[in-house]
Amino acid sequence: MDIKVIPVALADIQPLRSLFLHESNFQFIYDKCHLYDWADTYLFMINGQKVGYGAVWGQSRREDRDAIFEFYILPPFRAKANYIFPELRAACGATFIECQSNDALLTAMLYEYAQNINAEAILFDEHYTTHLQVPGVVFGKKRLEDPNRYNVGNYTLEIDGEEVAEGGLMLNYNLPYADIYMSVKEGLRQKGLGSLIVQELKKEAYLQGRVPAARCNIKNQASKATLLKAGLKCCGFVLKGSLP
Repeated sequence: MDIKVIPVALADIQPLRSLFLHESNFQFIYDKCHLYDWADTYLFMINGQKVGYGAVWGQSRREDRDAIFEFYILPPFRAKANYIFPELRAACGATFIECQSNDALLTAMLYEYAQNINAEAILFDEHYTTHLQVPGVVFGKKRLEDPNRYNVGNYTLEIDGEEVAEGGLMLNYNLPYADIYMSVKEGLRQKGLGSLIVQELKKEAYLQGRVPAARCNIKNQASKATLLKAGLKCCGFVLKGSLP
C-alpha cells in the first residue's frame, strides 16, 4: 500500500471538503481558518487515488499554534486512518490536535495519538423555539453597512431608550450556520435579558437563511444557562491535545 501525503492548495481538496461538511452537518468553527488563509492543506493518496485530506493551522501563519484541525478520509478508505494519520503528522510536524467532539474521525485520532487532552469550549446548536418575554424590553437592529464585514450587528435590547444588551451574528463559518454572540450590561444580568436577545437573534438568523449556533467557554456556566434557556442544546465540545 503506497500512502502519500502531499501539500496542496485549498482548491485541490475543495471537493473533499464539500463531502466533509456535508457529512458533518454541523457548524464547523474552524472553517474560517481557510477563509482567512490560516491553514496549510494536505492531500492523502493511496496507490495513486485521492482518498482524503488534512488541514493544519498555525504553520507559518499563526506562530502560537500548530494544530491539525481537519482530517477527512472517504468512507471506503476510512479503515486506513491509522496508517494515514502518522503520515500526515510526519508531513506537517504538528504538535497539537484541535477538534470538535462531534467530528468523530478526528476525535478518534485525538484520543489515540494525543495526550493532555482538555475541553476548551462548549458547542451549541438549535433545539426548540422559545417564546420568552421581559416586560418593557424592545429588541432593535443597528445593522453594519460594510458588506465586507462578517459580523451582522449590532442588535440591541433597550429599556426606556437605554441599551441594556447587544449581540449579533458571525457569518464566517460554513453555510448555512450563523454563530450567535451577545453581552448584557453589567448590573442587569440574571434578569432574562441574555436569553431574550439570543432568542431574537435566532429569529434573525433564520430570516437571513441561516441556522443558529453558538459556543461558550467550558467554565462559563452563566452563558451556558443562557443559551440553554433560549432553546439551544449542547452538541459537542472543542477539544485540544498535544502530540508527543
